[in-house]
Formats: sequence, structure tokens, C-alpha cells
Amino acid sequence: MIAKYRFIAFLLILAGAAIGYFDVLPFVKKDAFLSVPFKLGLDLQGGAHLVYSADVSAIKPSEVDDAMEGLRDAIERRINFFGVAEPLVQVEKAGLFGGGENTENRLIVELPGFTDLNEAIKLIGETPFLEFRTENPEFALKSDVDTNIDASEAFLPSDLTGRYLKKAVIEFDQNTFTPQISIEFDKEGGDIFAKLTKENIGKSIAIFLDGAPISIPVVQGEILGGKAQITGQFAPKEAKLLVQRLNSGALPVPIELISRQSVGASLGEEFLNKAIMAGAYGLIAISIFLILWYRLPGLIAVFALALYVVIVLALFKVVPVTLTAAGMAGFVLSVGVAVDANILIFERMKEEMRKNANLQTSIKEGFKRAWLSIRDSNVSSLITAGILFWLGTSVVKGFALTLSIGILVSMFSAITVSRTFLLALGLAGEKKVTKFLFGSGIR
Repeated sequence: MIAKYRFIAFLLILAGAAIGYFDVLPFVKKDAFLSVPFKLGLDLQGGAHLVYSADVSAIKPSEVDDAMEGLRDAIERRINFFGVAEPLVQVEKAGLFGGGENTENRLIVELPGFTDLNEAIKLIGETPFLEFRTENPEFALKSDVDTNIDASEAFLPSDLTGRYLKKAVIEFDQNTFTPQISIEFDKEGGDIFAKLTKENIGKSIAIFLDGAPISIPVVQGEILGGKAQITGQFAPKEAKLLVQRLNSGALPVPIELISRQSVGASLGEEFLNKAIMAGAYGLIAISIFLILWYRLPGLIAVFALALYVVIVLALFKVVPVTLTAAGMAGFVLSVGVAVDANILIFERMKEEMRKNANLQTSIKEGFKRAWLSIRDSNVSSLITAGILFWLGTSVVKGFALTLSIGILVSMFSAITVSRTFLLALGLAGEKKVTKFLFGSGIR
């Protein structure tokens, strides 16, 4: 049995070394395979943070979420068009429990490395603009239409814009079950659309959002009544995205800038350095306490803590988690949770030793008796973190996410890693030896 625990302990050491190398690889070889850098928030690397309030008063409550997602997608594509590296655009509800009449729909825009607030505001602009364009007869359109072609040359603006579009929805063909998109115009838009389709049978009418083509369907015949279908080899996800883009240009979703913030690169770097130093000092202080007070189990707990840290950091890169100052605070707090679990286990072990139980039995019973307390305390912490993530703002969500990941990994490191290494040692001996190896509190 001891040989089994020693083999598992050996595997844990190898896994810890490999994961640790994965964590530090970006600092050693930036262009190496699997070199994944940590994703830092604006407060750690600098950039622009903008908060917009969306006026959804003219939209039906059932259509608000789709309108906001369409707006988010349009703004994100607009930012990507200007080549901003890894922008973050997300929808957020502000208000009591994320619902009710007092709920405010917001659009959060973060632009890493973009410190010119005026330029960022100009870049985002206002409500997305949807329009339908017809082929330019003087431009030779390729048979395999490319959505990256020069729109100003290939297509000409028409009188039909997004303000005439009532809605766009996904439907499924009753025979093939493939998704298709149905669009509906108002009375005036329907008349314009009928005229355009009559004049462009066999030709393309391109759908543009913010000056870029999002779909280029071919007209099969004159379409009356203001209703039409866009068919093609759409995947369900692609069809949903196209509907969101169509509705974002059709629904009246004006946005107003309510908050702006700029963080300089040097200031962000200073925050990051301080956060790393604070975490390092904390780990050193905790390690010294564990070794002095619990001796051999404390030393094993330090190793388990080190494995915990490298696993959590690897998860931050893989998920990926955008690390902010609040997120770093959540990570540091989760380290304390991991230490607390080890302390509960070691104290339970000492209680068993005081009952004159042998060492191996004390170790197993200590972990068994401590598990219920660790489980209950961690579950309550996870519930709290879940509520913070559900109802909190983007900053609070970062804290809740890193805390949750840390708590889950701490349960593994405390229960599995520490237990495996203690049992792998195969310790057995007299009380004097036990007291020397396991510290004070043993008679």
C-alpha cells in the first residue's frame, strides 16, 4: 500500500514540475510551443475603460437581451476593425438582483494599451448602422463572393436601411431542418425592398453593418409583402450571430457614455509588481509558520501549497481568466483557504495521536474527520462567490471567479496531495520521534 502512495506522490511531483514550467514558459521563451501568456486586466497593464448606458425603453422586454448581444457584437467588430489587441466588450445589468424596472443595461468596453480616451470614444461611436446595398454594375463581382472585398467599389448604397427592418428571426426548414433567417420590414421598407428585388433578380443585395458586409444573398425573384428569407449553409451558431447583427442595426439602441477611465502602462505595471510581491511575502510567511508549528506535516503542506499555486496559475491561463487587482486579491484569499484546510487536518491528526492511535491510523482518521468541516466551509464560500459573480459588476466578477477556482483547487491540494505524501512516507515510531516530527500538542 505504501508503494502505491509513493508512486502517486512521484506522479504528483512530475505533474507539479510540468505545470510549473508551463506557468513560467512565457517569461523564458515567449515564442515557444504552449507559451501562453497571462491575460492581464486594464488596472495591471494599462488601457481605456469605458461604460455605456443603453436606452432600451423602445424595445420589448423579451427582445432586450438579443438587442444588447447584437449591440455588443457590432461594437466588438467595430473595435476589431481598428486592430485593437484583445478588446473586452461585455453586456452588464446594473440594478437590484439584475432585474426589475430599475435595471440599467450597460455595455462595458475595455481596450488594453489604448490610453487615449478621446480616440477610444471616437472609435466606438454610436448606434450601429445597418443598410442594404446593390451591386455596382461597373464592378466585376467575382462568382465566389468574398466578404472582404472593397465595399465602396463592389456595392452601391440604396434607400433601404436598418430603420425599416422590423425584426430578424431564426427559423428551420421543415424538410431539411437547416436554419434559415427570416427578415420582416415595415410597410415603407417592404415597398422599397420589393422594388430592389424586382430590379436585381439574379444579382446580390449585400447586407452591411457599420460599413462592412455581414451577408451577401442572391435575389431569386421579386419579394412582396416586406418578408424574405435568407437561406444557405448556416450553422445554428452562425445563423444566431447573423440575426443578432441584423437586429442590432434595426432596433433603436442608443448608447450614452456614463463612465471613462484611463490607466497608464507604468501605473499598471506598478500595481502588478506590488501584487506579486505581496503574494510572495504572504506565501513565505505562511510557509514559515506551517513548518515551525507543524514541522513535517507543515513541510508537506508547503509543497501542497506550491502545487496548488502552479495549478491555479495554469488554470488562469487556460480558462482564460483576465487578472485584475481584484482578481489577484481573490487568488491571495484562496491561498488562505487552502492553508486553513491543512490546519484543520493536522489538528485532527493530533487529536487522534493523543488517543494513542498509531501514526498511520491517525493520519487517515485526521483527514477523514476534517473532510466534513472543509467541505461545508468551502461549499458556503463557493455559494457566496457564485452570488457575487451573478450579481456583481465586472470587477467583482473577477474577484469571485479567481476565488472560486482557488477554493476548488485547494480542496484537491489539501485532501489529496497532503494525504498522499504523508502516507507515502510510511512513518511509524515512538512517541518521542512522533512528537519531534509532528510538533507541539502531542503528549
